[in-house]
Amino acid sequence: MNILAIDTSTSFASIAVAVDEQIVAESLVNTNRTLSARLVPEIERLLATAGLAISDIDLFASSIGPGSFTGVRGGVATIQGLALAVGRPCAGFSSLAMLAMNFTLTTTLICPLLDARKSEVYAALYDCSSPLPSPRIYDCVLPPATLLDQLADMTGERIIFVGDGAVRYHDQIAERLGDQAVFAPFPLNSPHSANGILLAMHSFSRNELLEPSQLLPVYLRASDAEINNSSKK
Repeated sequence: MNILAIDTSTSFASIAVAVDEQIVAESLVNTNRTLSARLVPEIERLLATAGLAISDIDLFASSIGPGSFTGVRGGVATIQGLALAVGRPCAGFSSLAMLAMNFTLTTTLICPLLDARKSEVYAALYDCSSPLPSPRIYDCVLPPATLLDQLADMTGERIIFVGDGAVRYHDQIAERLGDQAVFAPFPLNSPHSANGILLAMHSFSRNELLEPSQLLPVYLRASDAEINNSSKK
């Protein structure tokens, strides 16, 4: 089975192609403010590198959030369009679960954090001791202080913090949790859609694939536009 997976939840676009449980091409591109112009050409380049055409892909997968509203929306729409064009199914996966999988098979708890702006983070807590992550705290959006209070109350275990939110709030995390907090080295703060391939395969094995129109973003909170529109009513 040929799988194309992408993640556009941050300022980086991550793209991976797998053929029969082997990653044959992967790309990580800074697309800050250039996603619409760079995503499809990069997908085409990666497929050409793998010796595949869009019509050769059996399953199209994308992170559905949380993350950048524009990024998540653009990535989901791109995968929907490609899948619809060739009549193939889709799979969606959490951007936070995918990020946590940078530490697959570790016994240390993983806390992926993405900067949600407005003094909040997109966060979760995962047990990654198995190939697929198991949530201890489900994907949510909240102030870092609130999350850190929860973590301090629920576990005395060490926790690995990963993602751009962990970088931004490094000092606050370290001050609140002390030696309990471990910070990922900088290469592991980046998303890797190869992890999304594994999540897509899991969806396939559980017969949880979607029609393109059923692949929908998960934002966790209303966008600024929605808030502004609501306030005008």
